[in-house]
Amino acid sequence: MTRKHVLPERLRPGLDLVFCGTAAGRQSALTQTYYAHPQNKFWRTLHKIGLTPHLFTPREYETLSAHGIGLTDIAKFASGMDHQLPRHALGKSAAKALRDRIAIAAPRHLAFTSLNAGRAVMSPKALAGLQPDRLGETQVWILPSPSPLAANHWDIAPWRDLAKAVKS
Repeated sequence: MTRKHVLPERLRPGLDLVFCGTAAGRQSALTQTYYAHPQNKFWRTLHKIGLTPHLFTPREYETLSAHGIGLTDIAKFASGMDHQLPRHALGKSAAKALRDRIAIAAPRHLAFTSLNAGRAVMSPKALAGLQPDRLGETQVWILPSPSPLAANHWDIAPWRDLAKAVKS
């Protein structure tokens, strides 16, 4: 029996940028949309840094690919806050599965939308910003989380740096 992803994979070859979270949050899983919590800064930030022509709503996530942007998560089969996820959801096999999916899609940029997500795949000691290592030809970024739970650590500057790199 094939397990179903919590949120549909939004990866395909030819994308400029793919955003990757750890897992769908509770609200996203309920609504079947990415970054659905009303206080999540993801959609407002994409517009503010110029990656979308208007302020998208979570329900419009499928139209991002028309702008060269894809979406995925490390934990495709689990949802909830990071500390609620099963231990294996962000483990080595989940990280490898993401690397394999990125190798096939080969976007120009991959941006993890939290330090936890980036560290699960890149290195436990990784810091926010452009990473020194690539995944194949894909440049990798780790961004401050737009989640309302991470508001104390919010900084839009790495998001702006990413937007500049994507547009160049």
